[in-house]
This record gives sequence, C-alpha cells and structure tokens, in this order.
Amino acid sequence: MGLFSFRKNNNDQSFTTTNPISDEVINDIPEKVFIQNEGKTSSISNDNSSNPTDNNINVLFSFLDRNHEGKGYDDALVNPDANHLSQNLEALKNELIRVVNKVKTFYEDFIKEINYHIDSRSRSGMVDTVEELKMKREIALSHMEKVVEIEKDANSDSGDSQGILISYTRGFKNGLAAISHHAILKRKL
Repeated sequence: MGLFSFRKNNNDQSFTTTNPISDEVINDIPEKVFIQNEGKTSSISNDNSSNPTDNNINVLFSFLDRNHEGKGYDDALVNPDANHLSQNLEALKNELIRVVNKVKTFYEDFIKEINYHIDSRSRSGMVDTVEELKMKREIALSHMEKVVEIEKDANSDSGDSQGILISYTRGFKNGLAAISHHAILKRKL
C-alpha cells in the first residue's frame, strides 16, 4: 500500500483519500476537479477576448506586444550576416502591414454593417438601440484611427511599431555577441 490510497465512493462520484498511518478519511474531492468529461467542453467567456475569426485591434496589439528578441538571436546564430538582419527587419515590417490591413478591413466592414443597422433600426423607431449602435460605431471609428496611426508609424519606422524592430535587432546583436564570445573570446591565448 502506498502513502495514499484512492478508493471510489460509489454514492457521490467522488474520491476519498485515506492516510495509511491513521486510516482516516482526509477529504472528499469531486471527480470533476481532475477529470474532464469528453463531449463537454468548458469555455470561459470574457468580454475582452475576441472571437478567433475577428481581426480587431487586439490582434494588432498582440503582434506589437510580442517579443522578437529570441527570434533575432536564433536568426543570428543561423546566419550572422548584416544583410540577413535587414531582410528579416523588412519581413517583420511586411508582417505588421499585413496585420494592419486585416484589422483595417475588419473595421471597415464592421462600420458598414453598423451603419446598415443604424439606418434599419432608425426606420423602425428603435431609439435606444440606435443610440447603442452609434456608440459602438464611435468605438470602432476610434479603433480605426489608432490602426491608421500605427500604420503611419510603421511606414516611418517610429512610434508603436518601432518596438518590434528594436526587439528583433537587439536579439540579433546578442546572437552576434554570443558567436564572438564562444568563438573568439573564450579561447585561451
């Protein structure tokens, strides 16, 4: 017998543990704590989380918040050429522009859809609903302005987008330093 033995209590579908030293029941732990039943998926809903198919501003910010230093470091170890650095920086900028375009398209379509609903609900005399839709449109328009600002910054290598370039470059330079340290500086003369 091990330190703890598990036995199933058939009455309430929970497990009990006994201490072999004192043979006393320690706790009843329901089965659902440890076992996820197949077919039943637990989904946690959060108002701040986006649908995976939505390309809203959160997608853009998550791209900007990613740390590219590790990728830069690994790329330097594979190919420590300055040309390689500039090509990868350009690829990062292109990826950022693609994300910006996805987000812009999402908001353009969303605003068109909201405008349709505003017109339709206005004709039906749904004043409160129209006001809520107008507020949603204002939020979408402010997000769109931020996306356009990030796009301009990306084109001029400044602002919020500059962080990904700095992060990647720092990682690449650290990779170059690691190569030099390992290949040259550690040698005993």
